[in-house]
Amino acid sequence: MNFKETLAEKTVHAEDVLTKYLPEEKGYQKKVIESMNYSALAGGKRLRPILMEESFRLFGGNSAIVEPFMAALEMIHNYSLVHDDLPAMDNDEYRRGRKTTWNVYGEGMAVLAGDALLNKAFETAAEAFSMIGEAADIAARYAAVAKALQILANKAGIYGMIGGQVVDVQSSGHAIDQDRLDFIYELKTGALLEAAMMVGAVLAGASEKEVSVIEKVASDVGIAFQIRDDILDVTSTLEELGKPIHSDDKNEKTTYVTLKGLKQAEKDVEEISARAIEGLASLPYKNVFLTELIKSLVY
Repeated sequence: MNFKETLAEKTVHAEDVLTKYLPEEKGYQKKVIESMNYSALAGGKRLRPILMEESFRLFGGNSAIVEPFMAALEMIHNYSLVHDDLPAMDNDEYRRGRKTTWNVYGEGMAVLAGDALLNKAFETAAEAFSMIGEAADIAARYAAVAKALQILANKAGIYGMIGGQVVDVQSSGHAIDQDRLDFIYELKTGALLEAAMMVGAVLAGASEKEVSVIEKVASDVGIAFQIRDDILDVTSTLEELGKPIHSDDKNEKTTYVTLKGLKQAEKDVEEISARAIEGLASLPYKNVFLTELIKSLVY
């Protein structure tokens, strides 16, 4: 089986895991659940849960305990997209080739759907505690799940993704320097990729040093991924991306391309990507698919 076929298979698996943990559309709160599920099941590459599971496998993990965290991370990612698309934020009408959540359900319900996805994420991740069972190293497993929850919360919060979004919103319409742009990219995009790979490693029993290496790899992947997204925003089409192009220009945002130019942006993607691959290769464990996946994200 080649890389594309394997990726397609793993994407279906990640989608199945997410679907299993989404709430059933019933009750008086049915409308917000519908909007949650509309958002979460709108397609997408499911890269973060796949990265999490492959990092879990890299360090020898072979149980289903990673699955609640896979679903939880995708819920967090999708809640952030629901809120990003709102008129008060990026004011985007399309996401993944179809109307955004606020366009279908209204702004108020979209806000609530995002809130609900975030809360459901931690309800879901906490279910990993009930999957530990009666293992001989039960204390270590409880500690690993608790650590994974801590990482997930930190990387999604004010010292992670939200922190990056705050500076991004404040910077809209203003020229910013390289340091501030790097801060936005490291947190807004990189933080959830770091969460994905770190949680996978922690749940599999990786050492603190190994988790630190994985965090740096994921950080580099996140920065390279975001620079590539900036490049695509000016070189791609709505049909190819499934979302509006020139969105950054519309919102008067400084990007890597506007700051350093297209040629330098391409060069930096290459250098940062190579650093991420080298970091992964420095570990004593190998996962060929994970290496190829990281390459595909940035190339």
